[in-house]
Amino acid sequence: MSNEIEDQMDASDSGSEDDDMDDEGSTAGDDVPQTYLPGQPLKDDEQLVCDQSAYVMLHQAQTGAPCLSFDIITDNLGSDRDQFPMTAYLVAGTQASSAHLNNLLVIKMSNLHQTSKPEDEEESDEDDEDAEEDEEKKPQMTFSFIKHQGCVNRIRTANFKNSVLAASWSELGRVDIWNVTQQLQAVDDPVLLERYNLDNVTNPVKPVYSFNGHQQEGFGIDWCPTEPGVLATGDCRRDIHIWKPNQAGTWDVDQRPLVGHTNSVEDIQWSPNERNVVATCSVDKTIRIWDTRAAPHKACMLTAENAHESDVNVISWNSKEPFIASGGDDGFLHIWDLRQFTNSTPVGTFKHHTAPLTSVEWHWTEPSVLASAGEDHQVALWDLAVERDDDEVVDEQLKNLPPQLLFIHQGQSDIKELHWHKQMPGVIVTTAHTGFNIFKTISV
Repeated sequence: MSNEIEDQMDASDSGSEDDDMDDEGSTAGDDVPQTYLPGQPLKDDEQLVCDQSAYVMLHQAQTGAPCLSFDIITDNLGSDRDQFPMTAYLVAGTQASSAHLNNLLVIKMSNLHQTSKPEDEEESDEDDEDAEEDEEKKPQMTFSFIKHQGCVNRIRTANFKNSVLAASWSELGRVDIWNVTQQLQAVDDPVLLERYNLDNVTNPVKPVYSFNGHQQEGFGIDWCPTEPGVLATGDCRRDIHIWKPNQAGTWDVDQRPLVGHTNSVEDIQWSPNERNVVATCSVDKTIRIWDTRAAPHKACMLTAENAHESDVNVISWNSKEPFIASGGDDGFLHIWDLRQFTNSTPVGTFKHHTAPLTSVEWHWTEPSVLASAGEDHQVALWDLAVERDDDEVVDEQLKNLPPQLLFIHQGQSDIKELHWHKQMPGVIVTTAHTGFNIFKTISV
């Protein structure tokens, strides 16, 4: 099973929407390539070709059944990694056609090389040398799997007590916590991986803890970054539960849900700096800030009413500044200043996406940079510190774009989630119905 996925990644190591576009583009005569903006109609004889020079790195991968959600595992390879080839570890959950065919996947992506050669490197004249070099630069992907009951709506990881934990939301209404340390070790060692996959057939891995107290399935889930082992989960009924680890090695889940939302809780984000503060967003169009030390019916401290024109799908808490970004079904990206939160008026509003937003996340160390993704098949990179000069000459085609929009990444269908890699600056991983992308642009 690991070889099949590895081969798929090898075959799809491309930066264009169609692999054969490069050859066709090279025979287009003296026509200058035109910038394509999402929504523009294409002529019958036109095709999209990825501009490889806009990427430092770009790889694609498929895992069979698509993954609605994934998270990046914090590894031991060091921080601020910028040397190639790169390696990344993920945990993901599948959305298979049959509930009993779903898995958690612990994934290792390795041998991730730069997309283009340095300008001062001469092209080799020997075809066999080029072929050998290409073979050496093929990206690799291995994985170990855990059987999962029902589709994985959302999954998040945390390092806790020398173990790597993954908390998964099932479409069956259950939240499970898994210790994936063994699976992580297996993807690093072919012998361990073979042994693990054989053992897993007859002795399936079980969660270390499960909670069936939610009345419906859900999507909101997040580990607290400042208090290890603490978890918050929210469901489609509107209930939010706070989990705390106990001495027995399991979790105590407060059976009393936080009171405030009147509809489905779509996303949850703990404050990056305050251990008892958590933010949530909902189909009820609100964003709420909670103090988990208070009684459940008094825990809601701040509320932004009508934060979006319709469902608020996703939120992200800035790690450096008191800002929260939100994305909704209305396609808007809003920026909220917590110091002015009760005004229910965002301090920044950006309308570029033409369909509901499905993911938004601030850059971990650059407080003005964030990424957003939506059902319009786009990933947009933003730098909110950028302003357009009054006397700046702007291309007619680009004049209607927000000046803060740095980059548009395309080529995936129905993008579900994105994450910045916190140990590899500028690297983004995305998942969609068409598989994974891992890339770094020249813009960030």
